[in-house]
Amino acid sequence: MRGLHLGINGIFLEKTIDESSELSLLARGDGSEVILQKINAEKTFYVFPGEHADTMEFFFILEGTCTYDKKDERISLHTGDYFYVKDLEDPVYFKAQTDVSILWFSTQPFFHFISKSIENLTAIVKQIEEKDQYTYQHSVRVQDYSLKIAKELQLSKDKLENLYFASLFHDVGKINTPAEIMNKTGTLTEEEFEIVKRHAADGYDMVQSSYYDQIGQIILQHHERLDGSGYPNGLKGDQIILEAQIISVADTFDAMTSDRPYRKGMDRKQSLNEIKSLIGVHYNRDIVEAFEKALLADGLIDPS
Repeated sequence: MRGLHLGINGIFLEKTIDESSELSLLARGDGSEVILQKINAEKTFYVFPGEHADTMEFFFILEGTCTYDKKDERISLHTGDYFYVKDLEDPVYFKAQTDVSILWFSTQPFFHFISKSIENLTAIVKQIEEKDQYTYQHSVRVQDYSLKIAKELQLSKDKLENLYFASLFHDVGKINTPAEIMNKTGTLTEEEFEIVKRHAADGYDMVQSSYYDQIGQIILQHHERLDGSGYPNGLKGDQIILEAQIISVADTFDAMTSDRPYRKGMDRKQSLNEIKSLIGVHYNRDIVEAFEKALLADGLIDPS
């Protein structure tokens, strides 16, 4: 029948998959969209204010459990529950306690922003992880840590959106780094380290052709340090974009706490203390303190 559209056997208009979620565009029309979103357990996700004040977004939980922290209260939403936003002023954060499936309706188009360019970058991240098994899921963990910091700092919508993608794709330039260097168990030679350092600039070049070209500078700067000892450009202090400073802390923490071929990962509290010892030298005090607060709130480190 004219005007009737049937979705049978999981049919969708378009789909995009990243390391922690899957989005399928089920229907669109008159500027509205219906999206099926599947989010992996333990993943932090958020809803941010739309470009238009009158945008409404409705989310129905088809399966699973997620939580929302409201001041000192943690609210759980389960299968059959829903939430919606309209005239939203600040980002709202949720955490998937289990694998979650959400039916998402929006009165403004969204899907095209994240579809093909993000899918291509995600595929590259997967290739990198295949080259270096010891960094498996590293990008997802860095994204999760970065969002924890962003929540504490109450970042603006634009900074939050940039951070969300830049943190996931911060190492995308490593696709050009030889596997034998990435997996070397001994100390890198000076020449090998120079090759590794290229990944920041390579990542910048790679995202310039995507819809999210604005994240390029963040990726370029995520190894810069406040005292100018970082790379590739030896930037100092406020010359370094805030989002890049956040990723710097998250990236360092995950690298320190992850097992490598030549060493066991450090204890979380020990790693955080080492980062704290470099406040004002390598890392921004507000960012590190926000990270510590988030880790404590999630029970990832002991308060003592």
